[in-house]
Amino acid sequence: MKILVTGATGFIGKTLLPLLKADRHEIVILTRNPETAGVRLPIDCQIVLWNPHSQPNLPDLPENIEAVIHLCGEGIAEGRWTRKRKQEIYDSRVLSTRNLLNLFVNSKLPPKVWISASAIGYYKNSSQAVLDETSPSNDGFLAKVCKDWETETFKAKELGIRTLALRLGIILGHDGGVTAKMLPPFRLGLGGPLGNGEQWMSWIHVRDVAGLILTALENSAYQGPINAVSPYPVTNKEFTGVMAKTINRPAFFTIPAFMLKLFFGEMSCLLLASQNVTSQKAIGLGYKFMYPKLNTALKVICDQIGHKFVTGQWVQQPIDQVFEFFSNPKNLETLTPGFLHFKITKTSHARVQEGTILDYQLKLHGVPVKWQSRITGWIPGQRFSDQQTRGPYTFWHHTHEFYEDRGGTVIRDNVVYKLPGWIPGDLLAHKFIKKDLEKIFMFRREQIKKLLS
Repeated sequence: MKILVTGATGFIGKTLLPLLKADRHEIVILTRNPETAGVRLPIDCQIVLWNPHSQPNLPDLPENIEAVIHLCGEGIAEGRWTRKRKQEIYDSRVLSTRNLLNLFVNSKLPPKVWISASAIGYYKNSSQAVLDETSPSNDGFLAKVCKDWETETFKAKELGIRTLALRLGIILGHDGGVTAKMLPPFRLGLGGPLGNGEQWMSWIHVRDVAGLILTALENSAYQGPINAVSPYPVTNKEFTGVMAKTINRPAFFTIPAFMLKLFFGEMSCLLLASQNVTSQKAIGLGYKFMYPKLNTALKVICDQIGHKFVTGQWVQQPIDQVFEFFSNPKNLETLTPGFLHFKITKTSHARVQEGTILDYQLKLHGVPVKWQSRITGWIPGQRFSDQQTRGPYTFWHHTHEFYEDRGGTVIRDNVVYKLPGWIPGDLLAHKFIKKDLEKIFMFRREQIKKLLS
């Protein structure tokens, strides 16, 4: 199936895309920044430039798109809700949906299925009532965004497209979502309930969001609004207790509601809203949750090490030549940008192989650094890994994978890393380290294009 995806570089998109690729779907990405998207995407796929706010037509759009997965939207918890910020949140969902649908209005062969994100912010707050897809909507800002978002989404039905909107709950997952914000203070022993802690939290693991999307692509019974939440919602106090137990930390720093309102303003409603939302419709359609219970979901998330960076690139060269290129340690200098002042000082083998030790020096923001890596997991023609044995990271493991595709080779980089300085060091440095990694791999991507075109 040829699938068009927006918001592909977001938290859900990065989980979903490898699963779509594994099912042999052909994927087309719409993005405002193709260069950045290329290095942020975990797979190699077709990337098309698109401005979701102002582009009503798209001459480069491939024909015969069979499905649309619309995940585009500015983060709602990235800062105080100023008037400007609220407009950005609204337009990134409502206006983008309108413009995306306009791409297909005159299509002779419109998509068969249209899957859009929405949110449980649609519903009114309730401490007692269980909310399903027929429950009434709220009147606040988030509810208006969701209602107008879904109004635009369901206009796809007028084109004969099977249409559904996943009303997403609080999304949990490794290295993203709400858990990325909550885990640092909890690991420091500074976690605790928000407000009185009695508010309901309807949550879902990001893998189950992807699972619902995958199932909805094939199952024609998935239509209309569908709550994308776990079958077992919890109160904020219960969530806090499970989180603390999972990482073996105390959690007694309660933050009063008035302080949340003082610090976050209107955005505090995200933290204090109480919504007990049921997933009965999804269950009735036959979906089986991978992580239905909170303790299992959080254990899987909290047990993972550090951060991940995954990217893929296709080159029109046979796999043996590509692997040979990466087996030569001298080429590592060619693939590294000049601002790092990278230089190999010593290698234990002329050609990379199992057990090879590489010593090199570089500069990180002007600071000289010595780094040593050992090659592990060496499988000729398929993959190998370099693991830091001495260097700036607490942990660094970079797996290089190669596989044949479309008469060429896909190069896949999977990096797992952990920063020094424990939690404070991570909080202070990760944002900058992540940008540096993207710059390094963007340069690497362009060099590979030139050298292996």
